[in-house]
Amino acid sequence: MRRPLEPDMFDELCPSGLLPFRFGDKWAALIIRCLEDGPRRFSELRVPLRRVTPKVLTRTLRSLERDGLVSRTAHAGPAPRVEYALTPLGRSTLAPLAAACAWSAEHWDELLDARETWDSRTRRA
Repeated sequence: MRRPLEPDMFDELCPSGLLPFRFGDKWAALIIRCLEDGPRRFSELRVPLRRVTPKVLTRTLRSLERDGLVSRTAHAGPAPRVEYALTPLGRSTLAPLAAACAWSAEHWDELLDARETWDSRTRRA
């Protein structure tokens, strides 16, 4: 017999709500990887993240900044610019992120097969 799920399993004090990147968030982990080697300007991030709209990229950067993972620095001068960088807290996510990437690489074929099976089943339905 299975143990019943706790009704307050995900209450407002549950740490899972504080996860800086969620499995459904397409861009946060990718942005963190882009910032791994140092600060980047928005236009630099747009190159490898060309599939994300500027609006979504801005929203995700703000969310990462809010979570304390990314810092935003505005540089004044004749050519003002803004750079984004990982904070020490953001850097601490690199190891778990690398583990998740390694897991994905290890299970790549299984994941693709599962998706293909699911897609072919749902197309017939």
